[in-house]
Amino acid sequence: MSEEILKNIAVVQERIHNACKENGRNPNEVKLLLATKTVPAERVKIALQAGQTLIAENKVQELKEKYEVLKEVGHTNHFIGHLQTNKIKDLLKCNVSCIQSLDRLQLAEKLHSLLQLENRTIEVLIQVNTSHEESKFGVHPNSVIELVQQIASLKTLRIKGLMTIGLFSAETEEVRQCFRLLKDIQQEIIALKIPDVEMQELSMGMSGDLETAITEGATIIRVGTAIFGQRMYSDSYYWNERTS
Repeated sequence: MSEEILKNIAVVQERIHNACKENGRNPNEVKLLLATKTVPAERVKIALQAGQTLIAENKVQELKEKYEVLKEVGHTNHFIGHLQTNKIKDLLKCNVSCIQSLDRLQLAEKLHSLLQLENRTIEVLIQVNTSHEESKFGVHPNSVIELVQQIASLKTLRIKGLMTIGLFSAETEEVRQCFRLLKDIQQEIIALKIPDVEMQELSMGMSGDLETAITEGATIIRVGTAIFGQRMYSDSYYWNERTS
């Protein structure tokens, strides 16, 4: 099992390197995030001990269950799933450095309130529903700028960029449009020069479409299946948070 995971990491890193080379990008600009949903902690630990440092969960409960096992191995935790307000306290206990799925003001305000009590800050990405699918969370593309402006006033939340899941499709050009839209929104926000807002990160692309995402400007690639193997169901099942 260890050899398989290590081999898969090497293959994914080579894919990232080749995609960057083809697009004139520095591979150091693209972070590999291990999406560990449904992956047992011991398997995640293999990847961390091999030198990977960035992992993320979709569910707070699963994050809690793995936290104690994995904290002995140095790494950075992100959260990439839909976050309910009643789960924020539990999430903050697990040393999460970035919430990639901030998509509504109510959640931002609750986060801000709790972070103020702890006298701490957290990095966030704004999740955008670039595929316009009702099954997916994320702010509508037309509402991103307004939400960013609102959240920018909450000083415990450090906006670092945008995240999208994109369309689950075998049609590369359809998927590309989702990533290109996120890049366009990023550039619009940069041009506005909103105080205390950074737009350095674009988290987009997964196992099947990471090359397309890199072509369109991704700085964080979220990879699970290509490293840890096939889950019981397809990616669309696990990311369709409204029915899970």
